[in-house]
Order: sequence, then structure tokens, then C-alpha cells
Amino acid sequence: MSKRKPHERTRAQESSSAIERMYITMRHLFNRGFYKPMGVSGETLREALLVLRPEIYGSIGEEKAELEGLLYVIERLPQGIEECTFINLTSDEGYINSHFKAIIPPKRRRNCFRIDDEQMNIEITRGRSEIYDILTHLTFMFVESHKISKRVLIDEQGTTTRDWIKLEKAVLSKGELSQTDKEIAITHTANILGRTFNELTEVYKAFALPNQPDRLLHLVYWLGKLAIEEVVNNNKRTVTFSPVLRERLGHHIHGEIWADTIKEVLLKNNLLERPIHVISANMHSVMNSLFAPQALKAFAVKKNIFEVYEALSQKDNEALRNKVTKEALQRGMIYIPDASGTNIDVQIFDTAKIDFSKTDIEVGKKVNESEMPVLFVMDYAFGEQAYETIDELLKPVKVNGKKIHLNVDSISIMGKAGILEGGKGDIMIPSAHIFEGTADNYPFDNELSKSDFENQGIHVCEGSMITVLGTSLQNKEILKFFFNSTWNVIGLEMEGAHYQKAIQAASKVRGSINPNVKVRYAYYASDNPLETGSTLASGGLGTSGVKPTYLITRKILQQIFN
Repeated sequence: MSKRKPHERTRAQESSSAIERMYITMRHLFNRGFYKPMGVSGETLREALLVLRPEIYGSIGEEKAELEGLLYVIERLPQGIEECTFINLTSDEGYINSHFKAIIPPKRRRNCFRIDDEQMNIEITRGRSEIYDILTHLTFMFVESHKISKRVLIDEQGTTTRDWIKLEKAVLSKGELSQTDKEIAITHTANILGRTFNELTEVYKAFALPNQPDRLLHLVYWLGKLAIEEVVNNNKRTVTFSPVLRERLGHHIHGEIWADTIKEVLLKNNLLERPIHVISANMHSVMNSLFAPQALKAFAVKKNIFEVYEALSQKDNEALRNKVTKEALQRGMIYIPDASGTNIDVQIFDTAKIDFSKTDIEVGKKVNESEMPVLFVMDYAFGEQAYETIDELLKPVKVNGKKIHLNVDSISIMGKAGILEGGKGDIMIPSAHIFEGTADNYPFDNELSKSDFENQGIHVCEGSMITVLGTSLQNKEILKFFFNSTWNVIGLEMEGAHYQKAIQAASKVRGSINPNVKVRYAYYASDNPLETGSTLASGGLGTSGVKPTYLITRKILQQIFN
């Protein structure tokens, strides 16, 4: 008999258990109510993150500072958080009605409030996924801040290097820095970060804000300053979770308010009993697909429709966008801006009021008004929030003591995701959602298929999608394992399994909607995390996302109307 080989864990297995450790730790810290990220309580979190070394955080495990990862994190956290010793995660507790001005990070819709010089409050209204997102970003930021303090501290008394003294002088000087002063400060900062002058000059603009052109210097200084205070004076940064947040989390409070508002609008407009098609997408593609040809007749004369969509997606074409919105509102669109805290706006289209001869969407035989579909378009949810919102939406409505079940014909989910066998702008058609970190998987019959998108000049792949607990917690080894194993994973995103879990519960178990409700899922690729340097941090899609977005939208609409 051959001797059994001792089992050595692969990097993918190590990473997978690090992710699991991170989630268990984060839930534990949340229940505890506070922790110190760089103290003993935050140790497990830091260690797990360093074992994982996610792609997005690049060189987190090395001595040199990580610039792209820092940029990615900073765009998702409120301006000024680097100066705060106390970070308080709260529920929606009324700060919006106070003198505090809401700070909204550019890449994450969440209200944050600077309470005083030392404290930042961050409002959590989108469930656990949001807490995981923030805590991972904070852990990364604090690990990076300690790299700075290690490089500038000479002794335990707090004596610092000449580079640090020069950076401090530049940051604390009043007024904007001249080109010469800026380059001198960059030289010292590059030394502190263990990066080249060239590397810093290249990313300098990306960090800059209109009111803070030298933000990179400011960030490095404050991150280092608070880390030095932690080391020398034991003045540790603290993250707390408010009692109200701990009480409310997981109880669908925001989702319920959101869904009730929508059902009231449907009732008021006599749309409750009509066939409803739920679409989770952005706030422009359905509206533009239906109304752009008519609203922009003169503009679109010599252009193909995708060029029109491209023009609509450009920043400086606000006048064009307004024309389309105006047309839509005149032809039966109802817009419901969010007031529930979910940050999910909604558009409702009564298709009985649309003149389809003026659109370029193929429509089947004419049916009477009571059978005309109602399109319900909701903005993207975030992670676990997808379950909360759809679960609440699909529950029956009580009208005058009578239960009315929503007549939901189909649910379509589109959005962007990371791809594992292709590149930016490709399309993924899932056949199942696998939920990372659990044994749960959700196979389904997708109404969309690969053949729907053939001959459009875009690569399309079919297979399983993995729903991850956070995009910032993936590394190549885990992704390679999924890609090369029999799971046949083609991409990763954060909501699919949550949506499907809610749809299955409502249709197959609770009997809230038709058991044979049609489902459609399609994603376009924002990046390929297996390709070096092509992580979610590698910048926006630009116009490469326009064509796939509209191909998917148009296909969904064609299927609904035919």
C-alpha cells in the first residue's frame, strides 16, 4: 500500500479560509459594538487580509505603499476620513436633517457626516454587504498608514525622518503649492512611500479634488500622522457600530419602506393588476431605448442607434439627456426618487401610453390596454440588499383588507461583473449562481441565451456566475480555482445569488408570485481580474460599456413585448 501524501494547502484553499475568517470576524466585531483596527481586536482581520492579498489592493503585503489600491479605497470612503480617529457606523438616524453636511463618496452612494475634527459618521442603509465593504477598505487603509509610520519613525520617542518633516511643512503651509514646492514635496513623499518620483507624478492628478489639488500629499500625511500617534502615544483609531444600527440590521427596514412606497404608486395609477416586468438595471438604458428615437429625431437622423446611446452617455450631453427624460415623463413614465434610505431609485413605465410606431423596438401583436405590460425599472442594489428589496417587493399588497398578489410576469437582472474568460465589454449569460463561502447554488432557466447576442461583434460566454461577498476580497488563486474547476465559472458579481434566492422563495415556496415566473440574467464585463493590472480598480469602462448595456436592454424589452 502506498503511503498517503501529507496534504499541503493550496493558495486557493488558504485564501478561501482567509475570506471565511474575515466574515466571521467582522460579524463578531459588529456584535461586540466596537473595535480598534490596529489593536488586538483588529488583528485577525488584518492577518486574514494579508494572507488573502486581494488583487484590488495590489502590493498590500509588501513594504512599499500601494497607490492604485489606495485610490480605489479612497473613492469609496468619505473625504476627510484619513484625519479621523473615531469612525462611527450608524443607521439612518436623522443626521440629514441637521446642520451637518452630507459627504457622499464618488464611487459609493452613502451619506457620511463629519461630526468634529476627530469623528466621521457613516450611514449604513444597504445591509451587511456595506459593512463588509467599509471594514475591508478601512483595514487596508490602516495597514497602509502603518507602512508610512514604519518608514518615518526613527525612535520610540517619536523622532521622525527629514522626509517627514518636509512633507509636514508642505501640507500645513497655507495656500496652493507652486510647481517647484509640489515637486519637492513629491520627492520626499516618494521616499516615504518607497515609490519613484515618476509613479507619484502619474497618480497625482487621479487623487486631486477641485477643492484639494494636493490631496495625495494630504492623505499620506494624515494617514502617517495618526499611525505615528498610535505607535508613540498608543492613541488607537476606533471603529464603533451605533446601538440603533445593531438593532436594525437584517430586519429589512429600508427595503420594506421602499417596497411599500412603490406599491402605493402602482395602486394610485391603477397598475397593480397589470402584468408587471421587474428590471434591475441603471436609470437610463430602458428609458433611452424606448424614447431616444422620438425625442432626438433630428439628432439621430444620420446616426445608428448605438451612436445615439453613446452620445447620451457622455458627460457633457446633459441637454440631450434632458430631452429624453422630458419625452419619457410625458409618455407615461413615473419616476420615484428614493426616500427610504436604500439609495435605489425607480422608474415605472406604463407601456399602454407609449406609441410603439415611434420606437425601434419590435413589438408583437397588439393587445388590449389591461394586458399591456408595466415595466418596473429599479437601480442597482448592493450585495445582500438585492435579497432585501426583491423579497419585500414580491410580497402581496393589502388593499381594503384584501390580499392582492402582484402579477409579476418576468424578472430581469442586468449589470456589470468581473469576467474570467474575456475582457472589458464582453457579455456573460449565467445558467446558475454559486454563492461564495457557502454550499448554496441556484441553477435556473435563463430566458436569455448566447444565440440572442450573436453577430453583434461582441464576445459572449455562458456558464455559472459566482456571487462574491465583496469584490475587494478576491485574488487570482481563488478565481483560477473557480475558472479551471468543474464549476465552469465565467464571472463574478455581488448580487445574483441574493436576487435568485428571493425570486425562488417568492415563486416556489411562499406562493407570492407565479411559480413559473420568467427570469433573465445578463452581465457585461467591467474588467478581467485574472489579467494583471485589470482589476476593478483599473478605471471605468468609458464608452466600451455602452454597446453591451444597450444590447442586453433591447433584448430584454424585445422578449417582454413579444
